[in-house]
Amino acid sequence: MATIVADTLKARYAALQAERERSWPPAQLAGNARQRQVLVDRFDAAAVAQRGDIVPPLVLLDVEEGPLTLDALTSEGAALLIFFRFAGCPACNIALPHYAETLYPALRDRGIKLVAVSPQQPDRLKDIKVRHGLPFPVASDPDNGLARLLGISFVPDDRPEQPPVGWIGEVTGTGPWELPQPAVLLLGPGRVVQWLQVSPDWLARPEAEEIVAAIDGEATFG
Repeated sequence: MATIVADTLKARYAALQAERERSWPPAQLAGNARQRQVLVDRFDAAAVAQRGDIVPPLVLLDVEEGPLTLDALTSEGAALLIFFRFAGCPACNIALPHYAETLYPALRDRGIKLVAVSPQQPDRLKDIKVRHGLPFPVASDPDNGLARLLGISFVPDDRPEQPPVGWIGEVTGTGPWELPQPAVLLLGPGRVVQWLQVSPDWLARPEAEEIVAAIDGEATFG
């Protein structure tokens, strides 16, 4: 059996899953696992944005500073965009503070900007930045525009005919069920995709050192 190093992102997700197995009803647990597996099985690396693709000049909405153009973001060099689901997502509340501790300092030393991106409306999205005191910008991707262009957005399969209270579109404020799959995008000057790593299983996101190694050219993501 492989050893999970304490306090890695993998270890934190293992603890989250163990708690869910103790506390969630079997049907809910099975539904969560089923959706994650469906996304893994369905994922096609050739269907998402590829190295060299040029992203349109879209505008994100920084929860504190307002409009943030992709051109401004990459005007002085590459930027790393971390796509996540929404401010209340348990897995995202594990990933972002972990990246703040482990990834952000390494990127800062390399002069690479880090921005966390979600489709959630800015007034609701700001909560995750404030809660964790994140040292990097958190920005809204209006209507999943950038996520959709990258080919990383999805709509859950198990959707009730009548949306319940607290459903995804209500939480994000966007209306539809659409969400981004967790992803890491290195975007260079001119809005050129340098690489894109997608995590169809939202409980299997890359460790900071894997991302840094890819940036430094010591590893590649499939």
